[in-house]
Amino acid sequence: MYNPYQAAQDFLRAIDNDWAQLIDQVGTCKFTTKSERDPYEALVRAVAYQQLSTKAGDAILKKLINHYGHFPAPPQLLTTTFDELRAVGFSGRKIETLQGIASAALSGLVPTQALTDNMSNETLIQQITTIKGIGQWTVEMMLMFTLARMDILPADDFGIVEGYKRLKKLEVAPKRKQMAEIGLAWSPYRTVASWYLWQVPK
Repeated sequence: MYNPYQAAQDFLRAIDNDWAQLIDQVGTCKFTTKSERDPYEALVRAVAYQQLSTKAGDAILKKLINHYGHFPAPPQLLTTTFDELRAVGFSGRKIETLQGIASAALSGLVPTQALTDNMSNETLIQQITTIKGIGQWTVEMMLMFTLARMDILPADDFGIVEGYKRLKKLEVAPKRKQMAEIGLAWSPYRTVASWYLWQVPK
């Protein structure tokens, strides 16, 4: 069976024994993207999950979609009241961020899917993090899961940092800067490396 991640797996396996063992243990990379979503939708979804468990994020998104009967377009989100979004489960800070994303989608600050093809990761991160409440991690999730960029390492993602700590049996988890430096060795497959670190057995 064809494995689109074979080259990435072979590359990571060759780094050292820890990586080779992890890949053998976890098996074939099953990283999947949602490229049918546009950047606006991806960012709204990412905000729903900020600082929450997957289960809690799922529940909020389900309520949001049920509120409209479909995923809200930017103009719809902008005209939704604060109280309606609070009832869905968003905090006041997240509501401000969501409306910022909707405005940015209408102004072109959040580009369409077609426009992102000619934009680098760095440009997208710089541009989109100018929206209040959107940090680098949120844009990195979009780059990985919506735009299918294969060389992204969210260096301050809790799951990735903890996964690396367990993989290397470290006493202390690396800080963001250190993690980014360590991850240079995994380029050009840092997205696949991130996926494997999310799978490190507890």
